[in-house]
Amino acid sequence: MRVLVTGGGGFLGSHLVEQLEADGNDVFAARSADYDLTAMEDAARMFDDASAELVFHLAAEVGGIGANRANPGRYWYANLTMGAHVLEQARLHETPKLVIVGTVCAYPKLAAVPFREDDLWEGYPEETNAPYGVAKKAILVGAQAYREQYGLNSIFLLPTNLYGPRDNFDLETSHVIPALIRKMIETDDEVVLWGSGSPTREFLYVDDCVEGLVLAADGYDGPEPVNLGAGKEISIRELAALIADVTGFAGRIVWDEKKPGGQPRRSVDATRARELFGFEAHTPLREGIERTVAWYRSAVARVRR
Repeated sequence: MRVLVTGGGGFLGSHLVEQLEADGNDVFAARSADYDLTAMEDAARMFDDASAELVFHLAAEVGGIGANRANPGRYWYANLTMGAHVLEQARLHETPKLVIVGTVCAYPKLAAVPFREDDLWEGYPEETNAPYGVAKKAILVGAQAYREQYGLNSIFLLPTNLYGPRDNFDLETSHVIPALIRKMIETDDEVVLWGSGSPTREFLYVDDCVEGLVLAADGYDGPEPVNLGAGKEISIRELAALIADVTGFAGRIVWDEKKPGGQPRRSVDATRARELFGFEAHTPLREGIERTVAWYRSAVARVRR
């Protein structure tokens, strides 16, 4: 099958491209250097170039709490326009199937845990990532509207927090796991972390997410959003201790409670994914972090040679 992956050079996209190619597909990996999807003409050119039967829309502008606080307008605009342009071009090109990747950040700040898809509209997202979350949620509305009016077969998936090899380790824009790994490998004495450490998160290893995307593309054609998660909730304080153990960090962890900690709790109910297309995550958190740490050490060693 001819498959287009937007964001094909990114963290999740690069892993998905590898799996799709291993499965024998002809993959067109679109990268931001070649196509600015906030411009409709670039989105149209990408669809013309790809001539795809299946499209995965993974392209996004995203980061951790600091990056979201620094770029609320950009994250709202870029993610909203990219999603809208991909939907419109999928319609115009009569794309048989479109898989859209949303975000767990779209859920209400105080949603009951674990998050269930039916609760998506029960409140406003956590403030530090609300512009990004609202933009992604608007794309779900667009996908459902395009299905109703034009018959576009688009599905919408909501992965929980991702991590793994080739993640973004830039401390200005990275999420919590790569940031902790880098800080604890590069620092011997003390690391300063935002918040109190009490908020909880659920983490999904990147290869498990890829499996979920492929299963959904093959086996799900409905209008309702579907969570992808591992079903394990951990506090940021516990996570920091785990990563310190894996990396061998023996220094001091300082919690800066003047900084925001983000959403109080975050974990998803993945029952719908299991029942609709047989998805279950298999990678234990410690094992996934060990793989990620090993990859980062190797990457740093390659750069220094």
